[in-house]
Amino acid sequence: MRHMMNYDWMETLRNANQWMGASALSFASYPVFAMTPNPALQWMAAWGEVTERTFQRMVTKPDWGIESITGEDGRDHLVNVETVVERPFGDLIHFDVMGRDEMDRRVLLVAPMSGHYATLLRSTVRSLLPDCEVYVTDWHNARDIPVSAGKFDIEDYTLYLMDFMRNLGSDLHVIAVCQPAPLTLAATAYLAELEPEAQPRSLTLIGGPIDPDATPTDVTDFGNRVTMGQLEETMIQRVGYKYKGVGRQVYPGLLQLSSFISMNADRHAKAFTDQIMRVSRGEASDRDPHNKFYDEYLAVMDMTAEFYLSTVERIFKGLEIAKNEFVVNGHKVDMGAITSVAVKTVEGAKDDISAPGQCVAALDLLTGLPDEKKASHLEPDAGHYGIFAGRSWRNNIRPLVLDFIDANSEAPAARNRTKPRKAKDKAKKAANKNAAA
Repeated sequence: MRHMMNYDWMETLRNANQWMGASALSFASYPVFAMTPNPALQWMAAWGEVTERTFQRMVTKPDWGIESITGEDGRDHLVNVETVVERPFGDLIHFDVMGRDEMDRRVLLVAPMSGHYATLLRSTVRSLLPDCEVYVTDWHNARDIPVSAGKFDIEDYTLYLMDFMRNLGSDLHVIAVCQPAPLTLAATAYLAELEPEAQPRSLTLIGGPIDPDATPTDVTDFGNRVTMGQLEETMIQRVGYKYKGVGRQVYPGLLQLSSFISMNADRHAKAFTDQIMRVSRGEASDRDPHNKFYDEYLAVMDMTAEFYLSTVERIFKGLEIAKNEFVVNGHKVDMGAITSVAVKTVEGAKDDISAPGQCVAALDLLTGLPDEKKASHLEPDAGHYGIFAGRSWRNNIRPLVLDFIDANSEAPAARNRTKPRKAKDKAKKAANKNAAA
């Protein structure tokens, strides 16, 4: 009961701040006050607007906001997000580009479950859509999952990934971003043992903590500074009465957010102060850089307690992946079982979350994979976010990843992978018909 009261207390504080912001905005925007302009009232209205938006978006799942893309034919094609596989703790979704034939490149983008929604990869998805069929793991907010759905830890996460890969077939290329990199590697290795025909053709690991001790950071070394008992006592709460997951033990999103902000408190405080002043001067807009960033950054989700605790205990403290000792359903997964899946690691030289050395450690675990199937890339001057969503990703890393996909696809030299597969088949048939005539 104590933990449920704490959860509801945090939600009460959030709700109260949202209400105060809305009230300040309404009061300071009262039409009669416009008769005698007052800078204090303008500032109050701006403070209310920014405060209301800030606290409201903390409990709102962002929309993907990818409505259309321009196709090879020069036309705009609508994008429809469809659910391919539906599971209690996460779905496999597909970005279906309407009016376009299926692309040769089929990519599964494994999104992190580390406090934010899969929409954190929005710009990554948008950059891949013109050239690929894109599938994404869309993890659910634990507060909305009834206790009757059972547990969800890192072993369940791994089994979900295996299930998603099976459903998509072997003509697939997997890209794992940050937190899921170790578990995606394990899922691929487990498939190599159980169902070799279900393995993807390539696996790209971006900024993931395969071996957190290779180059520790404040984030990855956190687990070594506290005991599991301390974590469970201070970080775990039960979902309150407002949500479907009432009673479920979680690591609350609001608690995670307070940790995120405390790491750079001065920078965030200045960003909001500057935004209030911009709003008061009429210089802000709904989709200005501040709102675009914080609409996503502040939208947090709860993680199941067992997933959070098992991640800290087994990935960061026990180093089960780094030591090749990871166990799923009582079976020890051998990373050396991967013998045909090409693996590439991507790191940012200025990544202060998963520093260089942590991700490339995966290649040393792949004892059964030929060297020509291994690749790595270190992006200079790139931070954590930049290696999958920033300028470094768009200009440098994305082309390298697509080249890696093509080099490890079926007959890459004979296929123009930037055009839809069916469209090319039609063109080939037409050419053959003309030649026969």
